[in-house]
Amino acid sequence: MAKSKKAPINLLPEEGLETTLAGRILSWVLSTFRIIVIVTEIIVMVAFLSRFWLDAQNTDLSEEIKQKQAVLAASAPFEKNFRDTQKRLNVFTDYSKDPGISKKMDYITDRIPADVILSSVVFNQEKVEINGLAAQESSIMQFIVNLTSDETLGEISLDKIEEEKNETNIKFTLSAFSLERQTE
Repeated sequence: MAKSKKAPINLLPEEGLETTLAGRILSWVLSTFRIIVIVTEIIVMVAFLSRFWLDAQNTDLSEEIKQKQAVLAASAPFEKNFRDTQKRLNVFTDYSKDPGISKKMDYITDRIPADVILSSVVFNQEKVEINGLAAQESSIMQFIVNLTSDETLGEISLDKIEEEKNETNIKFTLSAFSLERQTE
């Protein structure tokens, strides 16, 4: 069997195309679109190849973000502790400006029995609130007697007393009203 040669199919006439207006327009359109197709293919190839570079940069940035998140997570407890300390120092600075408060605090701490632990002392304008823990009720009573011994504080009241669950300590709250005179 003999192979038959296929003749190429050309829909444009080879002769006389350049002489007519439609032929010139058709020739211009075909050559222009050929250039547009080539430029589009180049843009697509550049976009396809740049994808690999962008993926590599994305991976690098993702790893960098994860590292920085790990550093932040590791330093979070330190920062929390630092901010808490800063708040405490600010409170201390505010109270240290008033010499009367430090004298009042010295007065109170000098009269604490051995088995009483103060958890907080709050000074308001005419009131002192003392929260603490004691091993026995008699220690709380001794603390109240010690505070009223020289009449620096007037009208001391035991506001709250309760036993701690699963512990041997007694939780208490004292209030001292009308600070009659500044301690010296």
